[in-house]
Amino acid sequence: MSDFKVVLAVDSFKGSASSMEIETSIEKGIRKVDKRTMIHKYPIADGGEGTVEALLTALEGEYKEVEVTGPYQEKTVAKYGIVNERLAVIEMAEASGLHLVKKGKKRPLQATTYGTGELIRAALEEGVEEIYIGLGGSATNDGGVGMAQALGVRFLDESGEDIGLGADMLQHLHTIDMAELDERVRHTSIRVLSDVSNPLLGENGASAVFGPQKGAGVEEVELLEACLRRLAEKTQAQFQNDWAEMAGAGAAGGLAFGLMAFCGAEMRRGIEEVLDLINIDEVMKTADLVITGEGKMDRQSIQGKAPFGVAKRAKRYGLPVIAVVGSADTELTPVYNNGIDLVIDLINQPMTLEKAMEQTQSLAVHAGETAFRAFLLGRNKRDKS
Repeated sequence: MSDFKVVLAVDSFKGSASSMEIETSIEKGIRKVDKRTMIHKYPIADGGEGTVEALLTALEGEYKEVEVTGPYQEKTVAKYGIVNERLAVIEMAEASGLHLVKKGKKRPLQATTYGTGELIRAALEEGVEEIYIGLGGSATNDGGVGMAQALGVRFLDESGEDIGLGADMLQHLHTIDMAELDERVRHTSIRVLSDVSNPLLGENGASAVFGPQKGAGVEEVELLEACLRRLAEKTQAQFQNDWAEMAGAGAAGGLAFGLMAFCGAEMRRGIEEVLDLINIDEVMKTADLVITGEGKMDRQSIQGKAPFGVAKRAKRYGLPVIAVVGSADTELTPVYNNGIDLVIDLINQPMTLEKAMEQTQSLAVHAGETAFRAFLLGRNKRDKS
């Protein structure tokens, strides 16, 4: 059998398996068919969960741990990554994520991104020149104010007193004082990784779209919206720049807005930036097949999700792309029209969701074998024609 080169670039299956676990299982499936095939594994993410792991694995970085303030001001230990002593990679969910909130205890009005600011400060203390911050899975809706407070920005009421932590405190905001912002922020390149295009405000904004996921009822969504609107108005008045309307400003409860407004951060498409950082194009240039995937694939996946970023890159080099997924919609025409050539669902027999999640890795072995056999079938047909 000929020597082939296969690129595995799969997002994590949230709640059941990491990117590397899925890719290792797919590799086992391929090896059942051909032991000589060269396999290059690249864990990937679109800026959300798994971003730090993906970049540290590909770039051979190291984890750091630091105690930070959680979303409700409790102490928690969070991880971030350092690469080559000059690049830091942070996931905001490590410090301010919804997974840190106990079931039934969601309080989005009081949630703060202060811990994310502490993660940034820890990275600055390592002397890095660049910081990448992945957004996703947030418990917060404070417009990034907590993050900025941790870095020295003061948010004052009419009496000149600090308003305190939490989104609901923004209703008292009168003045923003940048004088004590950590000077290192101004000399560090900060890039925001996100697949979200929502603005800060309005029916497609942070509060209306994501507030209910964080526990906000109808009245709370209205208050969160009013608080963020006040923040946007005060920021625009002081700095003459309307970051609120920028695509993606509403990501992570407006943390993207705060990073742009108070830290001079740049917004980047999550998966595009990750693929550039790991230099996946270099191996794709000489590859024969790309296998990507994610936990659930549907028409919404087309909007900036990791597998479609991978597929877009693969098509630059005319490569076939197979997606291995935990589950998929019955209508996949939009998926096939956007660079994916074949979708293979892990579920190969009737089973409960719980059973499927328990067996994710073994099912991925079977899916990997199926994917490679499908590739060979197409290859053999093309060689004969």
